[in-house]
Amino acid sequence: MRTWLACSAGRLVGLLLKVAGRAGTTVPGRVAGAVDPQFIANRRDRLTGPVGVVSATNGKTTTAGLLAAALGIDKAVVGNFAGANMAGGVASALVRVPRAEVSAGLFEVDEFWLEPVALPLRPDVVLLGNLFRDQLDRYGELDTILDRWHAAVEKLEAAGTEFVACADDPGIAWVLRDVNPDRITWYGCAAESVNIGSLPHAADSDSCRRCGEVLHYDAVYLGHLGSWICHSCGLKRPNLSVVLTQFDSRGARAISLTLEDETGPISLSLPLPGVYNAYNAMAAWTMAARLGCETDATRKVFEATAAAFGRGEHLELDGADVQLLLVKNPTGANEVVRAVASEGGEITLQFILNDRIADGRDVSWIWDTDFEDLAAKVDLLICSGTRADEAALRFRYAGVAADRINVVPDARAGLRSAASHSDQVWVLPTYTAMLDLRATLTDEGVVEKVV
Repeated sequence: MRTWLACSAGRLVGLLLKVAGRAGTTVPGRVAGAVDPQFIANRRDRLTGPVGVVSATNGKTTTAGLLAAALGIDKAVVGNFAGANMAGGVASALVRVPRAEVSAGLFEVDEFWLEPVALPLRPDVVLLGNLFRDQLDRYGELDTILDRWHAAVEKLEAAGTEFVACADDPGIAWVLRDVNPDRITWYGCAAESVNIGSLPHAADSDSCRRCGEVLHYDAVYLGHLGSWICHSCGLKRPNLSVVLTQFDSRGARAISLTLEDETGPISLSLPLPGVYNAYNAMAAWTMAARLGCETDATRKVFEATAAAFGRGEHLELDGADVQLLLVKNPTGANEVVRAVASEGGEITLQFILNDRIADGRDVSWIWDTDFEDLAAKVDLLICSGTRADEAALRFRYAGVAADRINVVPDARAGLRSAASHSDQVWVLPTYTAMLDLRATLTDEGVVEKVV
């Protein structure tokens, strides 16, 4: 009865928010949780099929979107697909579960809140994708998250959960070191075209979590992800069950890749940019197989799945082709820069830098982002957002000429200015900047609201 009352209260609040024109991605769940503190655990019982959880610093929403498409081939799927990935967002998704039984659940969970959110969900499989420094003013250094994940993994394993994990991340290998190997499916990269040779200056880790000695890398693929080993204590990259063997990029618009698993090679072409999305696809493919999805059907839906909102999303706006590419930390931003820099010719770019709580108040990460790789290609740069002036300063230091930089704090006005200059605009917003811009475009009827 208490859970029913909690659900009814959450639905009522959700309806009121909808009438008021608000998304209601977290508040209904918070209300339900206030009425029934065990709401997530109790409501999870309505999910009769497999339940999966996705957690990582970068790529959660894209990975979850691919997985939802695969699971949705023959099942009804419930999840927090708008990206609200803490307790309120997960509970809100469960508030919206239809009265009929739902077959599957898929939830992305903020990396800091893995244990308190994932444990009540009693997931069959948890995907641990990557850990990069992000929002240092909120979460601290990576050690904080690694310790929390290790504690969460111990409890999840005891509850019967299995794991899909990125073997290329030394921290994740450390987190899962005590788990029965039969309960982990590892994925990783072996595509030589992706190898950047050595750790970039902004890499988040170069030392062994177990003994503290410097790691040796045979190959580096993205940030501190690579083929690694500690020659001091012997900790090394686990053996791979799913391997990225080939990767080709078509600028900042699409990628082609080949994966190999126990069934053989699988070729995929995705309308998503960058090596980071190859990792997302690899993670989603591995997780989909673990959750029982059929191979050929999964490949077809992956190739047909559009980019998640703000993560490579294309818009036709003001006569221009606009592509939104979310940036929020050095590793992710550097991968976006690498993808955009691969485009031929000069570019028109809008960088929208906010410093709200969900972005992180500390925006020093922009100084670890390699905007120098874009400087020579920039024809026009529009800097917008709450920290537009600092963004302009960073690009000026990167080498963009002053007469090619305009500061337009209002993001929509800045985008309009960029679109009047070129028929192709690349927009790199931080998290709240992306949400604000999409909300404005939703009001204009340009994009659909994400619910």
